[in-house]
Amino acid sequence: MTMVIQGDFSHVKDRLAVLALLAVWGMASGASATVPTCAPVDFMAPAPEVVRLGQALFYDPVLSGSKAVACATCHHPEHGTSDGVSLSLGDGGAGLGPARRVDPDNPPEQRIPRNATALFNLGAPEFSVMFADGRLEATADGLRTPLGEDFDRLDLSVLAAQTMFPVLSPDEMAGHYGESDVSRAVRQGLLTHDGGAWAILTDRIEAIPAYRGAFDAAYGADRAVDFAGIADALAAFIAVEWRADDSPFDRHLCDGAPLEPLAAEGMALFYGEAGCASCHAGRFQTDHAFHAIAMPQIGPGKAARFESHARDTGRMRVTGRAGDAYAFRTPSLRNVTETAPYGHSGAYATLDGVVRHHLDPVAALDAYDRAQAVLPDLPGARDFRALDDPRERDAIAAANVLVPKVLTDAQVDALLAFLAALTDEGSVAGRLGVPDAVPSGLPVP
Repeated sequence: MTMVIQGDFSHVKDRLAVLALLAVWGMASGASATVPTCAPVDFMAPAPEVVRLGQALFYDPVLSGSKAVACATCHHPEHGTSDGVSLSLGDGGAGLGPARRVDPDNPPEQRIPRNATALFNLGAPEFSVMFADGRLEATADGLRTPLGEDFDRLDLSVLAAQTMFPVLSPDEMAGHYGESDVSRAVRQGLLTHDGGAWAILTDRIEAIPAYRGAFDAAYGADRAVDFAGIADALAAFIAVEWRADDSPFDRHLCDGAPLEPLAAEGMALFYGEAGCASCHAGRFQTDHAFHAIAMPQIGPGKAARFESHARDTGRMRVTGRAGDAYAFRTPSLRNVTETAPYGHSGAYATLDGVVRHHLDPVAALDAYDRAQAVLPDLPGARDFRALDDPRERDAIAAANVLVPKVLTDAQVDALLAFLAALTDEGSVAGRLGVPDAVPSGLPVP
């Protein structure tokens, strides 16, 4: 069959981006994708002592500059390992999930620029690219990270490396100017060396006897507490706690168990006419690649403090290639019914809304209902600056690579039923759960 593709590709400068665009176009035209097989997945299998240490650290605010924000603040099982809002309030917020509010005595400087991603299945080896723009990646030559040579001396998995970045982010965990020794170190660029933020946090952990004992149990008494060990334990906990590979879809693949009729209809659409699997491919429904789909941009964007824009150009911030503009990593769809809001900026509050966006992204961008955004009140926030800028909105639309697709409401309902069949109920709450207390004695989120 010969397929004639029409369109203006002048905005796509990179050859690989063109090839990716053509693949997406082909699937949107009705080609069939391969349904994944039930091949065994080589998940991380850390020692239980390391996992238990990671659980305590994950829920302990001691790793933040102000000792008020834990990893679990923005990645909580009550909200599908996210936090139920479009853009989080990190340092300077109080409470959990949509109920989180500004601390009037220590208000946030801004919202966290991107939606808090879900943590399911990150212990599977195929998850080698982290963050929405892929700025952290495991390659044949080692880890590629924004910190470059600072990671060369560390023997870390990419998942462990990911855990080392939120504590360096002023808006997430490090804190405001001058707020703490950690925030001061971050603002001075002292991140990874002696006297830097990681060293300060390591000293905090070392000073707590229960952590010293847990560290000994995990790694042996001859190893000093170091941030690499802290990161390794956090990764071990995430990998074990939120492994999600026992959904109705998995049982259908591996045991032949039938799906509910509507879900089976949705699966046929997903891997066929609807073209979803062109990007949401593989066992966990992601190709780990980057695609521009005209997702509405809300919030402060990825701008330095001295910059005045509110845009987020996604992958292009990492590669510098024009063809990567506004492209973001394909998220896995496991437990997707539990992880709203959706999109890199959390623009869509409902799964139905984000599915329909994919049918005609440019039209959806133009018609975007701002009431979909779930944004805790932050006085002074200008959350829709990018959408209010015609040039920025046009640039987002021009980068889109998805062609319009017509589906009936009944077909959308079938797709939603299939997406629900990707839910592993046993993984949503986690295997160990939320601890009653943590070694620091600080409040557990």
